[in-house]
Amino acid sequence: MTKTEEKRKFNFPTAYTVLFILLILVVIATWLIPAGQYDKNEAGEPIPGSYHQVEANPQRIIRDGLMAPVNGMYGLEAEDGSVSVYNVGELYGAIDVALFVLVIGGFLSMTMATGAIDAGIGKITEALKGKERWMIAVLMCVFALGGTSYGMAEESLAFYGLIIAVMIAAGYDALTGVAVIMIGAGIGVLASTVNPFATGVASSFAGISIADGLVSRIIILVLGTAVGIVFVSRYAEKVKKDPTKSLVYELKEENEKRFLRSSADAMPEFTGKRKAILGLFGLAFLIMVFSVIPWQDLGIGLPQWNWWFGEFVALFLGFAILIGIIGGLGEAGISETFITGARDMLGVALVIGLARGISVIMNNGLIIDTILYWAESAVAGLGGVAFINLMSLLYLPLGFLIPSSSGLATVTMPIMSPLADIASVDRSLIVTAYQSASGLLNIVNPTFAVVMGGLALGRVRYDKWLRFALPLLVVLFLIYTLVLSIGVFFPGQIF
Repeated sequence: MTKTEEKRKFNFPTAYTVLFILLILVVIATWLIPAGQYDKNEAGEPIPGSYHQVEANPQRIIRDGLMAPVNGMYGLEAEDGSVSVYNVGELYGAIDVALFVLVIGGFLSMTMATGAIDAGIGKITEALKGKERWMIAVLMCVFALGGTSYGMAEESLAFYGLIIAVMIAAGYDALTGVAVIMIGAGIGVLASTVNPFATGVASSFAGISIADGLVSRIIILVLGTAVGIVFVSRYAEKVKKDPTKSLVYELKEENEKRFLRSSADAMPEFTGKRKAILGLFGLAFLIMVFSVIPWQDLGIGLPQWNWWFGEFVALFLGFAILIGIIGGLGEAGISETFITGARDMLGVALVIGLARGISVIMNNGLIIDTILYWAESAVAGLGGVAFINLMSLLYLPLGFLIPSSSGLATVTMPIMSPLADIASVDRSLIVTAYQSASGLLNIVNPTFAVVMGGLALGRVRYDKWLRFALPLLVVLFLIYTLVLSIGVFFPGQIF
């Protein structure tokens, strides 16, 4: 390739540019889409049939657009000072998630500095030599379980550094590590079985039990996870045989230096101290996972901690200091190492705030209810298979506009679930259609902070992620569409 050709070669914009372009487009949309609102009941839920147009509140690029990421960090607060119903589960904005990411950076940097992760990776790769594909399958199943049980999303950002390092050490690439986490957890969320933040909220607003539709969601989970494992494993093996087939091949050397830190031939010794550090490293994640699972809501007699990102920050900050002390880094070393790790995550924190700002513009521009009303009008009068499949299609753009699963359920279920009765479709299918479409979209949704944050952590450009993931998304779409269509013929059943 000549220098002239290199200059002409198109480079896809960075995550910051993509999100800023989307933000500008949403600002423009507030000038074009009529403003409207549903009346709300005492719980803040929209009342079916109450939609009405209101005075427009178009947003401005300079005043509102530039302030949106700032407001996104602090929370989706409407201009009248009230908190919008659309950000249920995200009432405190992105600042807590961004701070969590910074602290995780310091925590990982501290653990890396002790040599424990490099030593552990050396042992893992040695033990799984020739069996690396099993590692992909096991890890994806673990993340899928996290997604289906409690909607694992932002929490997964903590695992990227470790999983990517393991995949690179096994002969794969950084994209494989990103895919193991994002697709594994994404399929789990897509097929949420007892996820209280998606299935639980949606079932409650639909007036049904969380167990209704459980069989269909288990079928989607099993089939989807199996397909995902095969898809990621085939790509990984192709890269291992020929590294030039990697979609991020141009970053191969940089990624090896960044994520491995030590050469494969010079892995540090796996001493007792490093084993203890890795034990603490794993314990921190186990505590995090245990703390967010609603045990009592699931009928399990374990204590329910109800922790969220404020507690996560304190948890990983405390473990980072403890690991630094055991690792013998000293007071100055602990401070410098932690700050260095947090600095490496600063770009990810900014991406999260920018992505959340898009929701602020849509909320204050009063266009979300109008788009929801259009969706309600589109499915009215249909029946059976056509109704449920069109419903799942409509949830794709709705999921783009409202990436929060609990927020999307809150704002749409009171409207959509009564339509199912008219079409003689079981309401549990509406819940499955909502969470499947929302979960599918959120594997590639640029307005979903987890996607852009995970790609930033893995140094994978958004266009390359789309190119990689789209074939799998088509197959997953066909799987849950088939299950929804079959479910129409079993009204009132657990299916």
